[in-house]
This record gives sequence, structure tokens and C-alpha cells, in this order.
Amino acid sequence: MWLKPEEVLLKNALKLWVQERSNQYFVLQRRRGYGEEGGGGLAGLLVGTLDAVLDSTSKVAPFRILHQTPDSQVYWSIACGSSREEITEHWDWLEQNVMKTLSVFDSNEDITSFVQGKIRGLIAEEGKGSFVKEEDPEKFREGLMKFERCFGLPEQEKLVTYYSCSYWKGRVPCQGWLYLSTNFLSFYSFLLGAEVKLIISWDEISKLEKTSNVILTENIHVCSRGEDHYFSMFLHISETFLLMEQLANYAVRRLFDKETFENDLVLHDPLQITKRGLESHAHSEQFSAFFRLPKEETLKEVHECFLWVPFSHYSTHGKMCISENYICFASQDGSLCSVIIPLREVTGVDKADPANRGVSISTKGKTAFRFTEVRDFEQLVGKLRMKCNAASSPQHIVNTEVALGSASESPKDFDVGPSKMGQKDNSKTVSTEALMTVYHPQDAENLDSKMLKEKMKEQSWNILFVERGHGVSMFRTKKTRDLVVRGIPEALRGELWLLFSGAVNDMASNPGYYTELVEKSLGTCTLATDEIERDLRRSLPEHPAFQSDTGISALRRVLTAYAYRNPQIGYCQAMNILTSVLLLYAKEEEAFWLLVAVCERMLPDYFNRRIIVCCLLKVQSMWWTVSSMME
Repeated sequence: MWLKPEEVLLKNALKLWVQERSNQYFVLQRRRGYGEEGGGGLAGLLVGTLDAVLDSTSKVAPFRILHQTPDSQVYWSIACGSSREEITEHWDWLEQNVMKTLSVFDSNEDITSFVQGKIRGLIAEEGKGSFVKEEDPEKFREGLMKFERCFGLPEQEKLVTYYSCSYWKGRVPCQGWLYLSTNFLSFYSFLLGAEVKLIISWDEISKLEKTSNVILTENIHVCSRGEDHYFSMFLHISETFLLMEQLANYAVRRLFDKETFENDLVLHDPLQITKRGLESHAHSEQFSAFFRLPKEETLKEVHECFLWVPFSHYSTHGKMCISENYICFASQDGSLCSVIIPLREVTGVDKADPANRGVSISTKGKTAFRFTEVRDFEQLVGKLRMKCNAASSPQHIVNTEVALGSASESPKDFDVGPSKMGQKDNSKTVSTEALMTVYHPQDAENLDSKMLKEKMKEQSWNILFVERGHGVSMFRTKKTRDLVVRGIPEALRGELWLLFSGAVNDMASNPGYYTELVEKSLGTCTLATDEIERDLRRSLPEHPAFQSDTGISALRRVLTAYAYRNPQIGYCQAMNILTSVLLLYAKEEEAFWLLVAVCERMLPDYFNRRIIVCCLLKVQSMWWTVSSMME
């Protein structure tokens, strides 16, 4: 393997390397103790230990080639190899293609410059067809070579990254290297003749967590097949744990969500899975989850800055996060202040107070958000203006609708049968008001006290709206959370559920989507629609809203539309109860997007037929095993 030329002081390296070949311009060396009978004695044993613990260009491979400058003790490492055959091939190539050319140069500097340029060219040529896409390709390729040599995994196994760490075997730590690949977590250590090798498949991990104890302040705990493994002494433990979580999650998705996994072009091709890509994907997922944004949003930029909080009269420190369609802010000073600004709501982006590098963002709600101490604020203002213009242009709107229309088409495997008979003509008419406004149960004994409590809650929320704004772009603080914990009044439940679940953003990004689904889904005949019809009358049967065709039809439309949208889940028990409650407090389209938020973002594995089937198969397998043993 060709290496980016690096200086080597040969005088200090003679104790670790043995010279095997040499000529006027190149030297081939073998690592001391490698390939020798008895391991090369104590010196070879110590060198083997250093190779397992330390990480450098000259200490990974057992063979290397140096370019020597005549009459100088400074050499340049240009190649390394894990086997004698590999390094001999490089040596022969140098003798046949480079040696004859070097004699035409007049000075040693010209010779060294030519050799370095030639080696860099070879590396660039190899890199064209290589899947290595890390920040330091040479170092990563060395780790890849060691990974392949130590574990003997299939050739298609893709190494994502590797870290120096300690693996705790009992009470004794083993210093070595943790390798994270697409299908396995692997560890290798070689200390004073003692080799430790560990290979764990990601889909066999039952617990993955960061823990701490008296001995270790922070470590990563991995449980596989009932065995506990602890890794510690990472330079960046949070980064390592984040990547391990991503790879473990992908392994689970391959098992339970194979269709979605195969449709993801990046994840389906292991050669496209890189450390940088995993980190970017993880940060985007955290960003979308924290601000409850559509999962399609990708985090593009993060800026540290201050946001002026008008009702508190101070600036809070935090991070501005920017995606394709949103500008978000989250404080980091303990004030628990966050803001979500959809670009569709932005009316202007201006420079404010250049001395403090300020950015002012105005919205349709006549609210201005002022950010200060923003690095490169002038460039940021230009970028945001371009984003806002693109978001508000007619061409962007048309393209968005076309994309959504194509994305909302039904999967081919959705079984469409004959139309149902006996459904009402108004079954396709989407309701535009919450059922509670029409069917409000009356309770004469508790009406006064209940209404009084509700009015007090409403008053508290109205005061909050006056101070912190109303709608998507309101300031969300600790007081907001406290009011949610105390209970949302009935009159505001639909609005605030929509707001805090993030369903309001999904609905705004997909205008007309629900109506289109209703038109496509009603009249179809599937297993899901049959189950829905059986459960319609069992949904809050004592509530007057679901004793009439208005409530039943709305419930049918929402459940059938969701089953059509997400055939992998389709319809599961208790979805009718959940949707009934949503329809009481929200409009029909809002109830649909609330159901989407609950099933796909807030509780993504709660309504999941695949997990139920998997558990049943395991139970069935265990039953057959026990039966055969009893026989």
C-alpha cells in the first residue's frame, strides 16, 4: 500500500526495524520480531506490544519501503505491506519504473521531489476507485489493513472507523483498538504476548449504553448473548457511542424494516456508509427529534450565537440550527428556551447591529427575532435570504407539490379490491371542525368546578401567548413545559397538540395530501380496512360523537387514509381509540397528522406488526423446541 511520504529519522528506528533490501535510493525494512522463529525474543515481543497499542504510519504494517536521500539520515516512508508478497510487488515496481528515471536528475532535492510526486499520484489514482472517504485516507487505510489481517471477516465487510480504547477483561484493562464496521463490533489487543480478540455482531447486541462506576468515570457497556463487555478510555466517548448507536440501529432496521432499509440508497450500499455520513445522519435525526420537525429535514449549519428574549430582557446563549426549511434555536445556559422559525413564515432577514454581528429575522406574526454574535453573519444573512426567496417562490411551491404527489402514491403491494357497498355518500367529505364542538357531553354535577378549572388554565395560556408569542414561532421556555405538565385545557388541546407534536409542520409541508389520500383510500378493500370496519363501533361507544354517522365517517376516513399511507403498519388495535380522542379535539386533517406524529415519530415502535410477528415466531419456535424435548 502506497503511503503519503513522511519523514523518518532512521537513526532512532534501527532498533525496531531490520533491513532486508537496499539500493541507492530505496530501503526495504521488516519489523523486528515479525517472521522470526520464537517471535524475535524479548525485543520482538515488545515491538509486537507497541504495534497493538500505538498508532503511527511506521508501526502498523510489518514491512515498509523508505526513500533515502543520499548522504542524509532523513528518509521518507512511501509504502507499507502486511505481507512479504505485497511489499515485494511494490519494490519490484519501483525498480522497474522509477530507478532508471532517477539517474537523469542532477540534485538530490529534485530526486526527492520527483519520488514524492510520483507516490502521491499513485495514491490519487488508487483513490479513484476506493471507497475510503475519511479525513485521513492514509491512516484509515492502515487501520483497514490491520482490521482485515486481525479478524478475517468477509471481503465485503466495510470498516467505518476505529478507536483506541481499553477493554476490561475482569478487573484488568487491555489496551487495544475498537473497530466499528457495518456488521460487527470488533476489538483487538496484543500486550506482551497476550492476544485478545473480540467480534460481536450488531444484531446480537441486547444493550448498548454509556455507564460509569467507581473505577471508570465513563465507559461504554455492551451486552451480547448474556455477556457484558466494557470499553473505556476513549478520546471522544460521545462521538464513539453515537456511531455505535447508529450502526446498531441499522442492524435492527435490516431485521425488522428490510423494505425501508433497501430503499435507502446510502444505507443499502455498505460502501456508502462512512464515519462522516453516520455522524451527519445522527445529528440530523437528533435535530429533527428535538424540534419535532419532519424527519426529512437535514441539519445543514450550526452557529453559536445569542438570542434576545424580549419578555426577560436579556440575551440567552445557544445554537442556531438551520435546515432546508427551518431556522431553530436552543439555549445552552439552562434557561430551556427554544424557538422554531419555518422559512414559510419569514418575511425578512436583515443585518442588525453590525458591531455585535447581529441578524434580525421577521415573521408573518409580526415578531422579530434578533440573533447576535453570529460568526460570518453577513454570509449567513445572504444564505437565509436566498432560502426564504426559494421557499416563497411559486416555482418552489409547484415543485414541492409535485414531489409530494409522487411520494404519496400507494405502494404496488397495497391490495386494492372492489369498492365497499353501503357507505354513505358523505364518507369522502372531510370534516372541518373538532367533534367536541358539536357533541359536548354535559355533566350537571361537575360542570361548574370543571369549567372553572378549565377557564383558569385557559387564562394562564393566554397570558403566556401574550408574553411569548402564539403559534409555531412562539418562545418555548420552562414555563411552557410547566403549563403542559399541569394539563392543557380542552379548548386548546387540538391547537397545542398539533403545535408541540410537530404535526403542524407536517401538515403545512403537505397541503392537500390528506384529501388526496381520502379520495384514493376510501373504497379499497384490504385486511386493514376490514379490521377498521369491525372496530369503528367499538371506539368510545358511549360518547355521542361516535353514536352518529358524522363521527364514525370521520374515524373511518382517518384510519383508512393512514393505513393507505403506511401499509407496513396498516391498522393495529387501539389505533381507533387514539384516533377517536384526537378527533374530539382536532379537525379531521389535524387528527390525521397527529396520528402520523404519534405512530411515526413519537412512538415509532408502538404500533408495529413486524415486532408482534417476530415475537410470535420466537414463541412458536420456543414451543416447538420444548415440545420436541418433552417427546
